[in-house]
Amino acid sequence: MTRVSRQHNAQIPQLELLDSYYEGEQSLSYMHPELLRRLDNRVRQVVVNWPELVVDSLDERLDVTGFRLGGEQEADRELWRIWQANRLGLHSGQAHVDALALGRSFAIVGTNEQDPSTPLVTIESPFDVHVDLDPRTREVRAALKRQYAEEGDGDLAEAYATLYLPNETIWYTSDNSGGNWTETDRDEHGMGVVPVVPLVNRPRIRRRRYALPRLGRSELASVLPLSDAACKIATDMMVSAEFHAMPRRYALGFDKNDFVDSNGNPLTPWQAVAGVLWASAKSPKEDGVAVGQFPEADLSNFHNTLAALARLVASLSGLPPHFLGYSTENPASADAIRSSESRHIKRAERRQASFGDGWERVAQRILHVRDGRVAEEAQRVETQWMDPATPTFAAQADAVVKLYSADKLLPRRAARRALDYSDAQIQDMDAEDQEAYARAAGGDLAAGYGPKPTPDEPQPQPDAPQPERPSIVAGSRLRPTTAVQFQEPVYAGTPR
Repeated sequence: MTRVSRQHNAQIPQLELLDSYYEGEQSLSYMHPELLRRLDNRVRQVVVNWPELVVDSLDERLDVTGFRLGGEQEADRELWRIWQANRLGLHSGQAHVDALALGRSFAIVGTNEQDPSTPLVTIESPFDVHVDLDPRTREVRAALKRQYAEEGDGDLAEAYATLYLPNETIWYTSDNSGGNWTETDRDEHGMGVVPVVPLVNRPRIRRRRYALPRLGRSELASVLPLSDAACKIATDMMVSAEFHAMPRRYALGFDKNDFVDSNGNPLTPWQAVAGVLWASAKSPKEDGVAVGQFPEADLSNFHNTLAALARLVASLSGLPPHFLGYSTENPASADAIRSSESRHIKRAERRQASFGDGWERVAQRILHVRDGRVAEEAQRVETQWMDPATPTFAAQADAVVKLYSADKLLPRRAARRALDYSDAQIQDMDAEDQEAYARAAGGDLAAGYGPKPTPDEPQPQPDAPQPERPSIVAGSRLRPTTAVQFQEPVYAGTPR
């Protein structure tokens, strides 16, 4: 516990820095400390929150749709029921955001006293949870969760800690903010594995500079300096707009008492500066006065600098140009837009592979807690994701129809799954197809495709003679009831 606490405490400052950038609460950079001291709070920073855009644009493409056990064609309904019971459709997105912004997040699996058939799964922040990895197997060999209770004045008082080990879980409390810990309870579950699973973003095998390279790297690492520069340029632009974008005027030979309105009342400084027209009774020749105006400042240099920084952010993060708000005068075609998103889509697919490994381990822990073991088919569980490319439904349907029609390269069930139908919807479609096939095989085609008679309408008897009905020619008033004989026309002259 002491070792994991020491490792966690060393990571907290970096986590707080990354969290402040994601929330847009970072301090102003690239400004001399003396200027900051003199200006104090008189300069309000303009935050260009590109870090939030980098994280959220990737998170929007990461949606879990189910889990499929090894050898199964459909997603496992029981795992999906437990997933929904723990509201992981919502909390999984929070786990992805924390992992992308902070490098990692965690999922803890435990027993549910109210419903033993539905294990409890909670998503935890790296501010509260830390793990210790085995250097040989790279598996979690210990995990620690710490929480602190604040008093009314904001001071920390009680603290709670849970130490997760492969075969037992130990609970601690502290009445001096974690200075001394006292064991309060112990559960010897004997699972053989730690029920804490890290969701790691961009893990590295080893790097000496960082103490924990295998616990992920934030997506913001390469964007932070550019975000600081953009905030500084945007802040300077607003200061320049305040003092230089409006044309500055000068008046020589005047006193402040000379600036009065039509009633002789003195003007405020803003009225004197922003006045459209100045009128003076003084003469330049007699009084030596002069009135003029400086040219207004051009803010295009700030715009060009922000555009250059945005291009650098796009190149480093893989964001399409239109995500950052700049484009050319000629709008791009649909194919050009899809091409610009290809690199970002590939990054999302890489994150699906990384996070999918963590969610698969969570599914195995769920089955282990519920059944006491992990079945063989659960060892090959697969996480199902929504397509990160998100093409239009018309384009996706057209591609699926072509694959299905081309000598059945795509089976019917796979075609429906490619159109993002859920397994429940696909099963309903299969049931309706079976009913239609059964009706067709029984010869009742009208029951499957024709109009359905009402229960009160009398059905005609097959042996009863049907009354003769005159045939009606569409679009004509003729109602022929007997055969009509036509006479061969006679032509004069040469036979035709």
